[in-house]
Amino acid sequence: MLLIPFVKYHGAGNDFIMVDDRAGLWESQMNEAWIANACHRRFGIGADGLILLQAGRDGADFFMRYYNSDGRTSTFCGNGGRCIVAFAAALGVHQGKCRFLGTDGWHEGEVLHDGLVRISMTDVHDISMVDDKALTLHTGSPHYVTFQDDVTHIDVFREGRAIRNSPGFIEEGINVNFVQQTGPGEITVRTYERGVEDETYACGTGVVAAAIGSSYHSLVEVSSWIIHALGGDLKVDFDRTGSREFKKVTLTGPAVEVFKGEIPCP
Repeated sequence: MLLIPFVKYHGAGNDFIMVDDRAGLWESQMNEAWIANACHRRFGIGADGLILLQAGRDGADFFMRYYNSDGRTSTFCGNGGRCIVAFAAALGVHQGKCRFLGTDGWHEGEVLHDGLVRISMTDVHDISMVDDKALTLHTGSPHYVTFQDDVTHIDVFREGRAIRNSPGFIEEGINVNFVQQTGPGEITVRTYERGVEDETYACGTGVVAAAIGSSYHSLVEVSSWIIHALGGDLKVDFDRTGSREFKKVTLTGPAVEVFKGEIPCP
């Protein structure tokens, strides 16, 4: 029986199965049903997604291939991006700093002295208001941000699922973030993720969307945000020019190895 080696990582409770596929051996062995089963929390390893570290091209240290827990390929994952930077460092692919490619383009990553990992995120040029308390934007994945007085008692699964499957969003899907401002440059976020189709403990592109959306919505000049997610705290920094231009966006937070193992091929 052919076994695939993996390492389980989490970034603020957002967890991933990491596979070293630089030799190009494993992706062709996987299918949607197998990936979904591997991510299942009762019948598999259990994870919000599976990530393949693949050989880099065009000068990249590596390429990040991301699958949601439903087994389907997806757009960029911020917490997964931080975890793959830590994973690549552990494999000796880089010495703490790297440049890598995701499906949304180039990213820079760095393992900091305190063990946290920082990555660059895509610039944001377009924000669309849905109403006076909600907006949409793309931070590597599409996000809906809705501002609430208190996110503690929100039924994230029910309300997030309803927005994700509403007309205009159902075909592509959208991640839904419920945001409460708790202080200057400080917010609490709860996120319903498409592909996982449930609330996750943290969403990297989601907290970036929440921070940028909060800056845009509240008209504040704060460019460094602390975000409290269910699984821990994350930090988002950016430069803002004009009303809708957010550049030099970075996401910083933990990327923790949980355990290693092997799983049978399909």
